Amino acid sequence: MKIFKFLQLSLTIMLLASCSKVELEEVPPHLITSETLYTNYAGFDAGINGVYALIRQTDEGLNGGSSLTSDLFRLGTDNLVSNHQVSPFNVVTTQWVNTNNPSNDFYANSFAWLYKIVNASNTIIARAENPDIAWGGGTGNGTQNKQYVLANAKAARAWAYRHLTFLWGDVPLNLDEAKGSNIVTNWVRTPKAEIQKVMISDWRYAAQFIPLEPIPGRISKGAVEHYLAETYLVRNQLDSALFYANQVTGTANYKLITARYGVKKDKPGVAFMDMFIDGNTNREEGNTEALWVFQFAKQTVGGGANSFPKRHHISRYNSIRVGGVNPLRFTVERGGRGLGRNSLTKFAIDIYGKEDDRGSEFAIRKFFVLRNAAENAPAEADILPAGYKYGDTIHLSWTRDIAPGNVGVVNWPYSRKVEYVDSENISGDLDFKDQIHLRLADTYLLKAEILFKMNRAAEAAEVINIIRSRSHANPIGAADLSIDFILDERSRELVLEEDRRYTLLRTNKWIERTQRYNKNGGQFIVPRDALFPIPQVVINANLTQKMTQNEGY
Repeated sequence: MKIFKFLQLSLTIMLLASCSKVELEEVPPHLITSETLYTNYAGFDAGINGVYALIRQTDEGLNGGSSLTSDLFRLGTDNLVSNHQVSPFNVVTTQWVNTNNPSNDFYANSFAWLYKIVNASNTIIARAENPDIAWGGGTGNGTQNKQYVLANAKAARAWAYRHLTFLWGDVPLNLDEAKGSNIVTNWVRTPKAEIQKVMISDWRYAAQFIPLEPIPGRISKGAVEHYLAETYLVRNQLDSALFYANQVTGTANYKLITARYGVKKDKPGVAFMDMFIDGNTNREEGNTEALWVFQFAKQTVGGGANSFPKRHHISRYNSIRVGGVNPLRFTVERGGRGLGRNSLTKFAIDIYGKEDDRGSEFAIRKFFVLRNAAENAPAEADILPAGYKYGDTIHLSWTRDIAPGNVGVVNWPYSRKVEYVDSENISGDLDFKDQIHLRLADTYLLKAEILFKMNRAAEAAEVINIIRSRSHANPIGAADLSIDFILDERSRELVLEEDRRYTLLRTNKWIERTQRYNKNGGQFIVPRDALFPIPQVVINANLTQKMTQNEGY
């Protein structure tokens, strides 16, 4: 039986162990503790890096597991369906019912991960109030450096509670540093409305001191204001939501990508997809649309384990059979090797107009061209089936939904947003491309949703047309608008990027649309599944007071 210490230490495993000066008269110089690290600005900056490393696990696996962390808030929705059922959460999203239960390790690991971020942030916030801290260094004066550290820690804490409240509803609210002297075994679940107030307070503080142009990998002022707009929208405080959305869209630093740029600008393609090409994702590389980009680097200290989006989404095209052979090699142009665990729903593929760049061959892989060795280099030539020649096309098929009786589909289209190849290992499924976590288009669509809820449909349509025009989609009018149209547009623009489950929950559409469009699991969803069960290990660790479970579990 696993022993989960995260609840006994403020529901988390501490990022940095705390050692009391009373318990240890001397601290060996080679050991890093909160006392030795958090003495100056450089130490706090290192601590902030540690928090962002935890946040970056969004695009990795937890505890060496096979589940992509972000599956929890993107898979099992109207636009992303389980195809190859390998990881524990893939199984949940295809069956729900008894598989969606409090004993699922993926829930326990995810719950612990988010509280690690909370606790690491709390430690930084608490330690920053020590009057003996040497705040010199960095780019500002001592006061500015302290404000910057606190802003990043508070932004991270609010980010973690955003996930916790969307996933589990009411959860324990902890704003104190976890120490061995303050172990709590009688946690109560704080109403999410109260937690949202803390999130707003944290993000409003952060918005004052986090720069428009952040250090790569860290959150920007625009991203903070985006989350403020979203949280106010969830609370139906529409004037405040619109204010912060306007702050982001009205900032000159942030601009939609409307023209070709970057490392492949002279090759066939569309402007919309350039930002997803390795070497183009960061603001420093020309991506003016990026609000927050996670950093990955191969064989680099602090570069991350490796990100999972490619391996989980790109189809197993090398297993396609034609004329008794597997013709297709793993190549750079095809995006490398994928495992195809999570696929676009048929709805998500069919939702685009013919003129829309976001549904074009440059955005969604729908066919392959057989290539010779020179064209596939450094990979080998494709294997020609009988009657085929190089230059012929092999089309993928999505005429039938992925559904019971039609799973493990290898010739299914996939989004090219996640294509990446390690040039030293083309057949490997590791991914070290920097990942866009949030971008300006999301804020525009959030703004349109706010305006629509304010009964300002004409203005909402104008905002949506800003997004559609970039991809040459036909303009729409106020009469075309509905909440379902807005959700469709978000899928066209943000599939694989947005936390789709949260968007659908926010609009009270998760059950309806997942049942309608996700044919491999959506049919089994019941109302209780809108919130996940509190992990049983958390309930068991609350030794001196019974913690309530979500209804229906």
